Amino acid sequence: MFFISFFFVLVPSETTKKYTLTVKITGIKSLHGLVQIALYKDPEKFPKIGQTYGMKRVKPMSDEMTYHFVNLEAAPYAVCLYHDENNNDQCDKNLIGIPTEGYAFSNNFRPKWSVPTFEDCSFELNKDMTVSIKMVY
Repeated sequence: MFFISFFFVLVPSETTKKYTLTVKITGIKSLHGLVQIALYKDPEKFPKIGQTYGMKRVKPMSDEMTYHFVNLEAAPYAVCLYHDENNNDQCDKNLIGIPTEGYAFSNNFRPKWSVPTFEDCSFELNKDMTVSIKMVY
């Protein structure tokens, strides 16, 4: 009698690896309120309120701060943030829709006339990485 055995070695695929995204924020104008850091993975949801992939509100302690999103899959992501100085849970804007509180986007994209697209702000996360973003006031 002859037995044939097959051995399969399971190798984790690229999609099972998890990464850490460090968001370094510079140019924070004041220590009042909270900085809201929103992480997006779906281009259709960027940068819609309440449709983030991950979100955190952090009290600034200096003109720079760092936040870590952990256990992220390899994928394109984009970051949108604002400094809610008066702590009213919204990015205040003037009459023509320009933010009156600090804001910023990944890739340090600076919109001219409208909200940027996911493609304007996205980056490929396929290793642990840091993105640096400077606030605009």
